[in-house]
Amino acid sequence: MSSTHVRKPTVPWSLAARLTAWYAGSAFLLILAATAFLYWALVANLDREDDQYLADKVRILRAFIRDKPHDAAPLKQEAEWEWAASQHAQFCVRILDGTGRPIVETPGMQADLSPDLFPAPSAADAEPDRGVEIDSPSGKSFRVLAARATVGASEDAERVIQVALDRTVEEDLLTRYRRDLWIVLGTALIACTFVGYQIARRGLQPVTEITSMARRIRSTTLNERIEASGLPAELWELAGTFNQMLDRLEESFNRLAQFSADIAHELRTPVNNLRGEAEVALGQARAPEEYREVLGSCLEECSRLARIIDSLLFLARAESPEIQIARERVDLARELTAACEFYEAAAAEAGIALRLNCPAGLLVPLDRTLFQRALGNLVANALAHTAAGGTVVLTADRNGDTLRVDITDSGCGIPAAHLPHVFDRFYRVDGARSNASGRVGLGLAIVKSIASLHRGSVSIHSTLGKGTRVTLVFPSD
Repeated sequence: MSSTHVRKPTVPWSLAARLTAWYAGSAFLLILAATAFLYWALVANLDREDDQYLADKVRILRAFIRDKPHDAAPLKQEAEWEWAASQHAQFCVRILDGTGRPIVETPGMQADLSPDLFPAPSAADAEPDRGVEIDSPSGKSFRVLAARATVGASEDAERVIQVALDRTVEEDLLTRYRRDLWIVLGTALIACTFVGYQIARRGLQPVTEITSMARRIRSTTLNERIEASGLPAELWELAGTFNQMLDRLEESFNRLAQFSADIAHELRTPVNNLRGEAEVALGQARAPEEYREVLGSCLEECSRLARIIDSLLFLARAESPEIQIARERVDLARELTAACEFYEAAAAEAGIALRLNCPAGLLVPLDRTLFQRALGNLVANALAHTAAGGTVVLTADRNGDTLRVDITDSGCGIPAAHLPHVFDRFYRVDGARSNASGRVGLGLAIVKSIASLHRGSVSIHSTLGKGTRVTLVFPSD
């Protein structure tokens, strides 16, 4: 039996750790660049001073060779005096004749600096070149320079000047300097990491508070909000967005709670009716006609339950993003005419005039079944809330890129305080929607869902005592 190795997911770095790493890294790189520049400037300055010192010595020796070509004493004195006088950086001089034989040489120079270690000499009439760094066989570091010099007034005879400066002291200085730099860089890295962590921790404190607040949110604490005052601009906007989300969640939970309570109430009534009628029927022996009457009443309650469940299932499916509607080119005049013919008998029985005002040729891509259901709900609702002698008018027209359908009645109207809620599920206006009528307050909610499925909208305008107008708007393509 083979076992499968499950790889544990990698835990990502926290934001504080990332900010600390970025701050410490960037600050350390700046310090490293600054120290590297200072070290380079120190080395370059030492080299420049040594080259200047060697070039000055070459000029002095050239002057001796030119002005006193047969007097070697000044040259010997220069070589031996510099060697003896220096206590730290030793200076060495060697003068070679045309055949390469030393004429003057600092004592002991041959042991560390043989003539072939020096670079090629510069011309007699040229400025001395820059010095060259070499290591002697004994391990010492020297800065060396070679140049030609003219003997006397004649330009035929030349001498070669070789000068060298012992840099052991300078190398020791640079070694100590590098050691001190490493100590400084190590301390700076630790300090940058510590300071960066403190800055990141302090800067992310509001985020920690927001996280703690979000962790405390439950369905029973949706009324809590994040205090946005004093937060940075970015987090202020985040806190505002989070509070808006909590507002929406609280509203949704309240609506869900109310919706659940309404469902329980609406289902409890027919279930209790069914149970009560069944208990009465079974309480004693009855005639077949009485049992038939009880069964008929139970069937009515079952039909009511079926309508409620069917409406709830439709609303649940309408809110699913995967739902698809079957669009086709629908002739509005034909559909409105069919609706008027269907409800004509009910309108006549209630003493209500049912009128139609729709030009021919208004075609709109709709789901025919859903549109008929929405239209039927609105017409039935208008007839239910209009008294005898009133009118219900169905109107359709084109308005730019949209088609508009109005269902207007001259009924009792709806108080302005109720208008924002009439499309909510199970919402009923006292005096306008009653339990006796068998309505449960889902008709307008279904109409709104159908309009949304067609990328349209629905609105309502009403004047108390004068009537109500419900408007459906659909895109024409």
